[in-house]
Amino acid sequence: MGHHLLRSAATVERTFGGITANLWDDPFEWTLPENLSTIELVNEYLEEVEATRRRAFARFEQDSDLLKEVLVPTGNTRPLIVLWTETLVKAADYQGRAIATLSLISDGRFPSP
Repeated sequence: MGHHLLRSAATVERTFGGITANLWDDPFEWTLPENLSTIELVNEYLEEVEATRRRAFARFEQDSDLLKEVLVPTGNTRPLIVLWTETLVKAADYQGRAIATLSLISDGRFPSP
């Protein structure tokens, strides 16, 4: 369950880090359990992701800004609205997986780790 929540946050971090700092690295390495081994470290990471997301949104003042093109790692450009939509769908999928896992654990149908 925690893995899915962290992957959801990592999806957001990758896109918004790419938009704000042209840093498109997949945060997989620094979201491994050995790097986020305490509740405090997980919370700190989630706060960093939220700060990155806020910085990105602060740059846009009008709806038309969503049509701006952004250079992505492939060397192509893509409209922000497309990137944001893809990110939202992927992050929501990971959150849905986390919710489903929590439901299975809570109902006793799935042994807790």
